[in-house]
Amino acid sequence: MTDFLSLAPALLAGGLLGGFFFGGLWWTVRRGLASQSPALWFLGGMMLRMGITLAGFYYIGGEDWRRWLSCLIGFVPARYVVNRLTRIPAEKQKSLAPETSYAP
Repeated sequence: MTDFLSLAPALLAGGLLGGFFFGGLWWTVRRGLASQSPALWFLGGMMLRMGITLAGFYYIGGEDWRRWLSCLIGFVPARYVVNRLTRIPAEKQKSLAPETSYAP
């Protein structure tokens, strides 16, 4: 039990880093697609997200592999949480991209 309590902050920090990374990815894609210079948005966003996330992992993990693993275990589910929170409702999604058929 004491082991879990010492790793819980790393788990929570991994979730926060994952939320930042995947939320930032969603935000970057939305801004980049509407921009006149999307390459700048995508490259800059990737560098910023990766830099902050890797620095966070390095700071949290330190020299203990268990904290690295705990941080990673918190990071991965954040992808599904952000995906769920940023999903476009089905009725709005259908109106945004009408189906076209090119088949004869």
